Amino acid sequence: MENLWSPWRMKYVTDTENSGACVFCTAPRQEDGPLNLIVHRGKNVYAILNRYPYTSGHLMVLPYAHVSSIELLTPEVRAELFELVNTAVVVLRKVYQPDGFNVGINMGSAAGAGIAEHAHIHIVPRWNGDTNFMSTTGETRVIPEDLAVTFKRISETWR
Repeated sequence: MENLWSPWRMKYVTDTENSGACVFCTAPRQEDGPLNLIVHRGKNVYAILNRYPYTSGHLMVLPYAHVSSIELLTPEVRAELFELVNTAVVVLRKVYQPDGFNVGINMGSAAGAGIAEHAHIHIVPRWNGDTNFMSTTGETRVIPEDLAVTFKRISETWR
């Protein structure tokens, strides 16, 4: 299995060629696999693993359309977006058996959106007692599963 965190992966963060390009618009142009992390494509929306997850299985569902807020989407796209969120919850329950979920939309940088220009919904599996001293005091997240493994587990279950 390919290590997603090898030194060449820093190109994702430092590539000046892609400066200004929306990562959520460029990811769907790549072949699906552990490098682009897209686990499912729909007609108007897709599901992708979060490259910097809070927990194992942290997914995002987003439209192909580059819009900053969900009210800018057509009713058809919004309906597909939320149906895919529902499917993501079903898949994550099968794969990880979490005790709960955080499902949320941060619209705008004032609301905490890391990429405010492209609306997206986070689906984060949660387990009782899943916070620890690393995240609470060290401001560090500990993810027990490599993203390539997460990609394989989720994409195989999604089918």
